[in-house]
Amino acid sequence: MGPLALLYGVRLWLAVCLALFVAFQLELQNPSWAGATAAIVCQPEVGAALRKGWFRMIGTIAGAIAIVAITITFAQSRTGYLITLALWGAVSAMLATLLHNFASYAGALAGITAFIIAGDMLGATGGASDAVLMLAITRATEILIGIVCATGVLAVSDFGEARRHLSESLGRLSVQTAYGLFGALRPETDAEADRQQRHRLLSEASGLGVVIDQAAGEISALPFRPRVLQYAIDGLFAAITAWRVIAANHEAHPAVTEANAARILQCLPGRLIHESGQPDWHTDPAALRNDCLASARRLLALPADTPSQRLLADSLARGLLAVRQTLGGLALLRRSHGFVLRPRRVGMVVPDYLPPLLNGIRAFLTIGVADVIWIVTAWPNGGGMITFAAIIVILMAPLDQAAYSAALSFLLAAAVAAVLAAVLAFAVLPLQAGFISFCAALGLVLVPVGTLAAQSWRQTLFSVIALLFLPLLSPSNPEIYNPAAFYNAALALLSGVALAAIAFRLMPPLSPAFRARRLLALTLRDLRRLTCGPHPAPASVWQRHAYARMGALTAQMDLLQHARMAAALAAGNSIIRLRHLTNQLTMQPAMAPVLQAVRCGNSSDAIAALERLDAALESVSPGDSGERAHQALRARANAVELIEMLRTYSTYFDANPTG
Repeated sequence: MGPLALLYGVRLWLAVCLALFVAFQLELQNPSWAGATAAIVCQPEVGAALRKGWFRMIGTIAGAIAIVAITITFAQSRTGYLITLALWGAVSAMLATLLHNFASYAGALAGITAFIIAGDMLGATGGASDAVLMLAITRATEILIGIVCATGVLAVSDFGEARRHLSESLGRLSVQTAYGLFGALRPETDAEADRQQRHRLLSEASGLGVVIDQAAGEISALPFRPRVLQYAIDGLFAAITAWRVIAANHEAHPAVTEANAARILQCLPGRLIHESGQPDWHTDPAALRNDCLASARRLLALPADTPSQRLLADSLARGLLAVRQTLGGLALLRRSHGFVLRPRRVGMVVPDYLPPLLNGIRAFLTIGVADVIWIVTAWPNGGGMITFAAIIVILMAPLDQAAYSAALSFLLAAAVAAVLAAVLAFAVLPLQAGFISFCAALGLVLVPVGTLAAQSWRQTLFSVIALLFLPLLSPSNPEIYNPAAFYNAALALLSGVALAAIAFRLMPPLSPAFRARRLLALTLRDLRRLTCGPHPAPASVWQRHAYARMGALTAQMDLLQHARMAAALAAGNSIIRLRHLTNQLTMQPAMAPVLQAVRCGNSSDAIAALERLDAALESVSPGDSGERAHQALRARANAVELIEMLRTYSTYFDANPTG
């Protein structure tokens, strides 16, 4: 165990003690929620903790408002009250899945806070209470105290680690993507290793969203905009797509690619293509952006005699512009002198609405079953069972396949936390007197548990123990020792967690294979929509949806699924460019059969129509207009690219997206 892990354990202990001290001084009803909140907010990563605390405030306030509104609306109807409360839990589970990273946590907290308040005010058989407003204010105050105290402890820590990590990751990925882009033109490139490299880079780029949120939570990083950094990650996806187009053309026509590679690479400055220039990518990203832009302009203006030459030059130019987009985010992180990146609005894109809907249905049914058990048994602690069942089924919803194992870990952690709380409550605390000795007793548990939580081994287990320990211990001023109440509360906790684990077992999340099929089908459906209407769709809208679905393809999914997604993205880009170019050339009638065949899922007819279009474009004489001939050659290059995609992945492009 390193000193940083021990530091986190001490930080966790201090945050909890400070929150309890403030709650005791204010004589709040249940100070344990202040301590538990401080334990939740206090994370091993400082930026993650501050960001999580901010979103927890939003979720807490939203949940308090929601439970007050539900109670007022259904003050005279117990059935309506419980059903609406279950529906609110379902909405929170959906929000936790729809949103990303710490915003997802805020969506979950909106439901969890409502159930924490509801669990404290319901009787043995359920129903609304006229004390809900004061209880909501009290619970929200306790939770906000925990957030503020944990943030205050963290504010004296060192900042900038997440920002450095993000900067290093973006720099490394941009270097590897750029060299892969150039390497695809070289004859000695191993095609299989090239595919593996692209798959790995896509997986790593998809995971950078969490690091962006952590960096945004650091005080030193407050001026930068996470949306701008997400735009930089999209640049990685675009560059890898261009890399894939070059690699596919190389595999299909190796002699043509190798004959043109040297001429194309001459358009690049030495430090972009030589290993000795690699440090420049890290030290001066703003200057490298200028090199990428200048090289892309030279490639776009490069004279070409054949569609293959034009395709290689244009694809490399698009790849360089995408790398430049990523380097913009890197320059922003490095705060390069004189560099200003214009903010780009990137709206939220949902790759697939089925997983959030499934999570919402599961949450509603689980909470409903807990309500029925409570009403039938008239168990006084049944409200606690419902609260923890709701917490688990909402909190674990975004974890997909890991949700069931996480729920089991939560159950094990609850049992361990109950044992530790029992030992402390009935064997240690009765021998102590005063707040200082009380804090020392807490340190016997929180410091080692926090230290272990900062390790990679069983990190979730020990983090949950730190979270559940305070609600089970339920410290008060003066301290009350009631074994019957303690064991009832522990049983309610274990029952609620077990019920949620059973729910994940009986109604599991969608499998990775099924999710991949759906994402590919949804992308294919959107691809066919690109062929509709008199004008082509905006490329940015199509690309944002494709990038979101590409990022949702997890590392567990195979290379073929990733390759199909990349092929669909490249094919969609080609269709959009072809529609623009044929419109400018007034050749819409020749393009119409291509669009019709793609829309109907008939690759062979689409290829035949593209070949006829290519022949029509070839007939455009250079003597008519230099610009017109240039556009015709560029259209032919896109036709060649689309033919290659349709021919290689005809099984996918001809599939029924609703099947």
